[in-house]
Amino acid sequence: MARSDKNGKVSKGAADVDKYLKDAAGLDTDREKVIGQHIGYRYDVNLLPDYDKLTPFLKDYMEFMGWDDLNWLEDVHMGYEAGQPAIFDRNINGWVRIPKSMKLPGNQQDRDMLARELLIRFQTSPNHPLHELNKAYRKF
Repeated sequence: MARSDKNGKVSKGAADVDKYLKDAAGLDTDREKVIGQHIGYRYDVNLLPDYDKLTPFLKDYMEFMGWDDLNWLEDVHMGYEAGQPAIFDRNINGWVRIPKSMKLPGNQQDRDMLARELLIRFQTSPNHPLHELNKAYRKF
């Protein structure tokens, strides 16, 4: 597995941060080759968030929520769907693709921080599918 130091630099011999952008299929394991699709939850779970890389939005969000850490956001990572950067949204059980025009940072730590911010922004926007469900089924 790739390891990053506190500056987000990938250690020597580590996987390329753009691997799944270059190889859309990303079929590395025997199981993936059998089923014909990439298994997205193969990220380094030991890679703790580097709090020096928090975006201004995430700093404000954590302060507003009264959190000392990223809480439920720690396991949110920049993933890839069909060769496009994406974030998995558990609420809709699907991938939310990042706009092609968005420039991605050059290391995984910064990409993960960006993914966390974008997920919060999407989940709180009127474009999120749960927004319509809330309006339709809210009792109070």
